[in-house]
Amino acid sequence: MRKFFSIIGILTLAIVSFVYTNKTVEVAKNFDNVMTTINDISSDYYVDPIDGMIIDDINFIPGLSGKKVDSNKSYKSMRKYGGFNKNLLEYEEIKPKNKLIDNLDKYIISGNQNKDMVSLIFIVNENSDISNILNILDSKNIKGNFFVDGKWLENNNELLQEIIKKGHSIGNLSYNMDYTNSAFAWMDTIIKKLSKEKYGYCYSEVENKNNLKICAMNNNFTIKPNLIVKNYPLKEIKENINKGSIISLNINKTVELELPSIISYINSRGLEIVNLKELLKESI
Repeated sequence: MRKFFSIIGILTLAIVSFVYTNKTVEVAKNFDNVMTTINDISSDYYVDPIDGMIIDDINFIPGLSGKKVDSNKSYKSMRKYGGFNKNLLEYEEIKPKNKLIDNLDKYIISGNQNKDMVSLIFIVNENSDISNILNILDSKNIKGNFFVDGKWLENNNELLQEIIKKGHSIGNLSYNMDYTNSAFAWMDTIIKKLSKEKYGYCYSEVENKNNLKICAMNNNFTIKPNLIVKNYPLKEIKENINKGSIISLNINKTVELELPSIISYINSRGLEIVNLKELLKESI
Protein backbone atom coordinates (compact mmCIF):
# COMPACT_ATOMS: atom_id res chain seq x y z
CA MET A 1 0.00 0.00 0.00
CA ARG A 2 2.85 2.35 0.88
CA LYS A 3 4.42 1.63 -2.52
CA PHE A 4 1.14 2.46 -4.26
CA PHE A 5 0.87 5.87 -2.57
CA SER A 6 4.52 6.50 -3.36
CA ILE A 7 3.82 5.94 -7.07
CA ILE A 8 0.76 8.20 -6.91
CA GLY A 9 2.86 10.90 -5.26
CA ILE A 10 5.54 10.70 -7.94
CA LEU A 11 2.96 10.86 -10.75
CA THR A 12 1.23 13.82 -9.12
CA LEU A 13 4.53 15.64 -8.75
CA ALA A 14 5.38 14.96 -12.38
CA ILE A 15 2.03 16.29 -13.59
CA VAL A 16 2.27 19.41 -11.44
CA SER A 17 5.82 19.97 -12.66
CA PHE A 18 4.73 19.55 -16.30
CA VAL A 19 1.83 21.99 -15.91
CA TYR A 20 4.03 24.50 -14.08
CA THR A 21 6.75 24.24 -16.74
CA ASN A 22 4.23 24.78 -19.54
CA LYS A 23 2.76 27.79 -17.80
CA THR A 24 6.23 29.19 -17.21
CA VAL A 25 7.07 28.76 -20.90
CA GLU A 26 3.77 30.37 -21.89
CA VAL A 27 4.33 33.35 -19.59
CA ALA A 28 7.91 33.72 -20.81
CA LYS A 29 6.73 33.58 -24.41
CA ASN A 30 4.24 36.38 -23.82
CA PHE A 31 7.06 38.61 -22.56
CA ASP A 32 9.38 37.66 -25.43
CA ASN A 33 10.19 40.63 -27.71
CA VAL A 34 9.07 38.69 -30.78
CA MET A 35 5.67 37.82 -29.31
CA THR A 36 5.26 41.34 -27.95
CA THR A 37 5.87 42.78 -31.42
CA ILE A 38 3.46 40.31 -33.01
CA ASN A 39 0.72 41.25 -30.54
CA ASP A 40 1.41 44.97 -31.03
CA ILE A 41 1.08 44.90 -34.83
CA SER A 42 -1.56 42.16 -35.26
CA SER A 43 -4.44 44.65 -35.45
CA ASP A 44 -2.77 46.30 -38.46
CA TYR A 45 -3.16 43.07 -40.43
CA TYR A 46 -6.72 42.26 -39.40
CA VAL A 47 -9.18 42.02 -42.30
CA ASP A 48 -12.93 41.88 -41.67
CA PRO A 49 -14.88 39.13 -43.45
CA ILE A 50 -17.55 40.22 -45.93
CA ASP A 51 -20.80 38.34 -45.41
CA GLY A 52 -22.77 36.85 -48.31
CA MET A 53 -25.54 39.13 -49.55
CA ILE A 54 -29.13 38.11 -50.25
CA ILE A 55 -30.97 40.41 -52.65
CA ASP A 56 -34.77 40.37 -53.04
CA ASP A 57 -34.93 37.06 -51.10
CA ILE A 58 -33.92 35.04 -54.17
CA ASN A 59 -30.57 36.35 -55.48
CA PHE A 60 -27.20 35.88 -53.83
CA ILE A 61 -23.69 37.36 -54.01
CA PRO A 62 -21.01 35.35 -52.17
CA GLY A 63 -19.06 36.85 -49.30
CA LEU A 64 -15.34 36.84 -48.71
CA SER A 65 -13.27 35.53 -45.81
CA GLY A 66 -11.33 37.84 -43.57
CA LYS A 67 -8.14 37.07 -41.68
CA LYS A 68 -6.36 37.69 -38.40
CA VAL A 69 -2.82 37.08 -37.25
CA ASP A 70 -2.28 33.67 -35.64
CA SER A 71 0.12 34.75 -32.87
CA ASN A 72 1.30 31.29 -31.84
CA LYS A 73 2.04 30.04 -35.36
CA SER A 74 3.73 33.33 -36.25
CA TYR A 75 5.85 33.14 -33.10
CA LYS A 76 7.02 29.61 -33.88
CA SER A 77 8.01 30.59 -37.42
CA MET A 78 9.93 33.65 -36.25
CA ARG A 79 11.73 31.87 -33.43
CA LYS A 80 13.19 29.50 -36.01
CA TYR A 81 14.20 32.53 -38.06
CA GLY A 82 15.78 34.20 -35.05
CA GLY A 83 13.74 37.38 -34.76
CA PHE A 84 10.66 39.30 -35.87
CA ASN A 85 9.95 39.29 -39.60
CA LYS A 86 6.58 40.48 -40.89
CA ASN A 87 6.93 38.20 -43.92
CA LEU A 88 6.67 35.22 -41.57
CA LEU A 89 3.33 36.24 -40.11
CA GLU A 90 0.83 33.35 -40.13
CA TYR A 91 -2.90 34.00 -40.48
CA GLU A 92 -6.14 32.42 -39.37
CA GLU A 93 -9.06 32.61 -41.79
CA ILE A 94 -12.31 34.20 -40.59
CA LYS A 95 -15.23 32.65 -42.49
CA PRO A 96 -18.03 34.96 -43.68
CA LYS A 97 -21.57 34.58 -42.38
CA ASN A 98 -24.27 33.49 -44.83
CA LYS A 99 -21.99 31.22 -46.83
CA LEU A 100 -22.37 30.20 -50.47
CA ILE A 101 -22.95 26.56 -49.56
CA ASP A 102 -25.99 27.57 -47.49
CA ASN A 103 -27.64 29.32 -50.44
CA LEU A 104 -28.12 26.63 -53.06
CA ASP A 105 -31.78 27.67 -53.16
CA LYS A 106 -30.92 31.10 -54.58
CA TYR A 107 -29.63 32.44 -57.88
CA ILE A 108 -25.94 33.37 -57.95
CA ILE A 109 -25.87 36.68 -59.81
CA SER A 110 -22.30 37.85 -59.33
CA GLY A 111 -18.96 37.23 -57.71
CA ASN A 112 -17.92 39.39 -54.78
CA GLN A 113 -17.11 42.89 -56.02
CA ASN A 114 -14.11 43.15 -53.71
CA LYS A 115 -12.31 40.69 -55.99
CA ASP A 116 -10.83 42.05 -59.23
CA MET A 117 -12.26 39.15 -61.19
CA VAL A 118 -14.94 38.35 -63.75
CA SER A 119 -16.08 35.11 -65.38
CA LEU A 120 -17.13 34.24 -68.94
CA ILE A 121 -19.89 31.70 -69.61
CA PHE A 122 -20.24 30.19 -73.09
CA ILE A 123 -23.62 28.67 -73.93
CA VAL A 124 -23.06 25.41 -75.83
CA ASN A 125 -26.13 24.27 -77.75
CA GLU A 126 -26.62 21.02 -79.66
CA ASN A 127 -24.72 22.06 -82.80
CA SER A 128 -22.23 24.52 -81.30
CA ASP A 129 -18.65 24.36 -82.54
CA ILE A 130 -16.47 25.49 -79.64
CA SER A 131 -13.06 24.79 -81.23
CA ASN A 132 -12.25 28.44 -82.06
CA ILE A 133 -13.35 29.64 -78.62
CA LEU A 134 -11.17 27.03 -76.95
CA ASN A 135 -8.16 27.96 -79.09
CA ILE A 136 -8.52 31.65 -78.22
CA LEU A 137 -8.84 30.97 -74.49
CA ASP A 138 -5.91 28.57 -74.50
CA SER A 139 -3.68 30.97 -76.44
CA LYS A 140 -4.27 33.62 -73.77
CA ASN A 141 -4.23 31.20 -70.81
CA ILE A 142 -7.80 32.11 -69.88
CA LYS A 143 -10.12 29.75 -67.99
CA GLY A 144 -13.78 29.92 -68.99
CA ASN A 145 -17.05 28.13 -68.32
CA PHE A 146 -18.88 26.00 -70.89
CA PHE A 147 -22.54 25.31 -70.11
CA VAL A 148 -23.50 22.37 -72.28
CA ASP A 149 -26.80 21.06 -73.59
CA GLY A 150 -27.64 17.36 -73.23
CA LYS A 151 -27.65 16.77 -76.99
CA TRP A 152 -24.16 18.25 -77.30
CA LEU A 153 -22.92 16.13 -74.39
CA GLU A 154 -24.22 12.94 -76.01
CA ASN A 155 -21.94 13.49 -79.01
CA ASN A 156 -18.89 15.13 -77.41
CA ASN A 157 -17.88 13.09 -74.40
CA GLU A 158 -14.16 13.09 -75.27
CA LEU A 159 -14.14 16.83 -75.96
CA LEU A 160 -15.84 17.40 -72.62
CA GLN A 161 -12.99 15.61 -70.88
CA GLU A 162 -10.46 17.71 -72.79
CA ILE A 163 -12.19 20.93 -71.71
CA ILE A 164 -12.04 19.86 -68.07
CA LYS A 165 -8.34 18.91 -68.34
CA LYS A 166 -7.61 22.41 -69.62
CA GLY A 167 -9.01 23.88 -66.39
CA HIS A 168 -12.33 25.18 -67.69
CA SER A 169 -15.54 24.66 -65.71
CA ILE A 170 -18.55 22.77 -67.07
CA GLY A 171 -22.12 23.84 -66.44
CA ASN A 172 -25.28 21.81 -67.04
CA LEU A 173 -28.02 23.13 -69.35
CA SER A 174 -29.98 19.85 -69.16
CA TYR A 175 -32.01 19.54 -72.38
CA ASN A 176 -33.12 22.98 -73.62
CA MET A 177 -32.61 24.35 -70.08
CA ASP A 178 -35.43 22.16 -68.78
CA TYR A 179 -34.19 20.82 -65.46
CA THR A 180 -37.39 18.82 -64.91
CA ASN A 181 -36.15 16.55 -67.73
CA SER A 182 -35.31 13.15 -66.22
CA ALA A 183 -31.99 13.13 -68.13
CA PHE A 184 -30.73 16.06 -66.06
CA ALA A 185 -29.62 13.68 -63.29
CA TRP A 186 -27.68 11.58 -65.81
CA MET A 187 -25.87 14.66 -67.10
CA ASP A 188 -25.24 15.87 -63.57
CA THR A 189 -23.59 12.57 -62.61
CA ILE A 190 -21.32 12.54 -65.66
CA ILE A 191 -20.19 16.16 -65.32
CA LYS A 192 -19.43 15.87 -61.61
CA LYS A 193 -17.62 12.56 -62.03
CA LEU A 194 -15.39 13.88 -64.82
CA SER A 195 -14.82 17.20 -63.07
CA LYS A 196 -14.24 15.49 -59.70
CA GLU A 197 -16.43 18.12 -58.09
CA LYS A 198 -19.12 17.70 -55.42
CA TYR A 199 -21.09 20.74 -56.60
CA GLY A 200 -22.13 21.68 -60.11
CA TYR A 201 -23.73 24.59 -61.98
CA CYS A 202 -27.15 25.13 -63.52
CA TYR A 203 -28.11 28.17 -65.60
CA SER A 204 -31.05 30.52 -65.75
CA GLU A 205 -31.88 33.89 -67.27
CA VAL A 206 -35.38 34.08 -65.75
CA GLU A 207 -36.81 32.92 -62.45
CA ASN A 208 -38.13 29.37 -62.44
CA LYS A 209 -38.82 27.93 -58.98
CA ASN A 210 -39.07 24.33 -60.16
CA ASN A 211 -35.71 24.42 -61.94
CA LEU A 212 -34.08 26.18 -58.99
CA LYS A 213 -35.42 23.62 -56.54
CA ILE A 214 -34.30 20.65 -58.63
CA CYS A 215 -30.81 22.08 -59.11
CA ALA A 216 -30.46 22.80 -55.39
CA MET A 217 -31.60 19.29 -54.44
CA ASN A 218 -28.83 17.91 -56.67
CA ASN A 219 -26.09 20.12 -55.17
CA ASN A 220 -25.93 22.59 -58.03
CA PHE A 221 -25.53 26.34 -57.82
CA THR A 222 -27.87 28.09 -60.24
CA ILE A 223 -26.09 30.89 -62.09
CA LYS A 224 -28.16 33.85 -63.30
CA PRO A 225 -25.59 36.07 -65.08
CA ASN A 226 -25.74 39.79 -64.40
CA LEU A 227 -24.50 40.51 -67.92
CA ILE A 228 -26.17 38.60 -70.76
CA VAL A 229 -24.68 39.63 -74.09
CA LYS A 230 -27.07 39.68 -77.03
CA ASN A 231 -25.97 41.42 -80.25
CA TYR A 232 -22.83 43.48 -79.73
CA PRO A 233 -20.50 41.59 -77.38
CA LEU A 234 -17.59 44.01 -77.03
CA LYS A 235 -19.80 47.11 -76.88
CA GLU A 236 -22.19 45.63 -74.31
CA ILE A 237 -19.33 44.42 -72.13
CA LYS A 238 -17.59 47.81 -72.24
CA GLU A 239 -20.78 49.54 -71.16
CA ASN A 240 -21.83 47.14 -68.40
CA ILE A 241 -18.90 45.21 -66.92
CA ASN A 242 -18.08 45.50 -63.20
CA LYS A 243 -15.94 43.66 -60.70
CA GLY A 244 -17.51 40.26 -60.09
CA SER A 245 -19.48 40.24 -63.36
CA ILE A 246 -20.69 36.90 -64.71
CA ILE A 247 -20.89 37.39 -68.48
CA SER A 248 -22.98 35.08 -70.64
CA LEU A 249 -22.07 34.68 -74.33
CA ASN A 250 -23.71 32.61 -77.05
CA ILE A 251 -21.23 30.91 -79.36
CA ASN A 252 -21.42 32.53 -82.78
CA LYS A 253 -19.16 34.17 -85.37
CA THR A 254 -19.43 37.61 -83.77
CA VAL A 255 -18.33 36.32 -80.37
CA GLU A 256 -15.46 34.38 -81.99
CA LEU A 257 -14.35 37.50 -83.86
CA GLU A 258 -14.55 39.85 -80.89
CA LEU A 259 -13.37 37.51 -78.10
CA PRO A 260 -9.66 38.50 -78.33
CA SER A 261 -10.65 42.17 -78.06
CA ILE A 262 -13.03 41.37 -75.20
CA ILE A 263 -10.24 39.66 -73.27
CA SER A 264 -7.83 42.54 -73.93
CA TYR A 265 -10.40 45.11 -72.80
CA ILE A 266 -11.23 43.24 -69.60
CA ASN A 267 -7.55 42.90 -68.75
CA SER A 268 -7.03 46.61 -69.45
CA ARG A 269 -9.57 47.30 -66.70
CA GLY A 270 -7.34 45.47 -64.25
CA LEU A 271 -9.72 42.50 -64.08
CA GLU A 272 -8.71 38.85 -64.15
CA ILE A 273 -10.84 36.37 -66.11
CA VAL A 274 -11.35 33.19 -64.08
CA ASN A 275 -13.64 30.19 -63.99
CA LEU A 276 -16.70 30.17 -61.73
CA LYS A 277 -15.06 28.09 -59.03
CA GLU A 278 -12.41 30.77 -58.57
CA LEU A 279 -14.83 33.69 -58.91
CA LEU A 280 -17.23 32.37 -56.28
CA LYS A 281 -14.57 31.14 -53.85
CA GLU A 282 -14.99 32.74 -50.44
CA SER A 283 -11.65 31.78 -48.92
CA ILE A 284 -8.61 34.07 -49.01
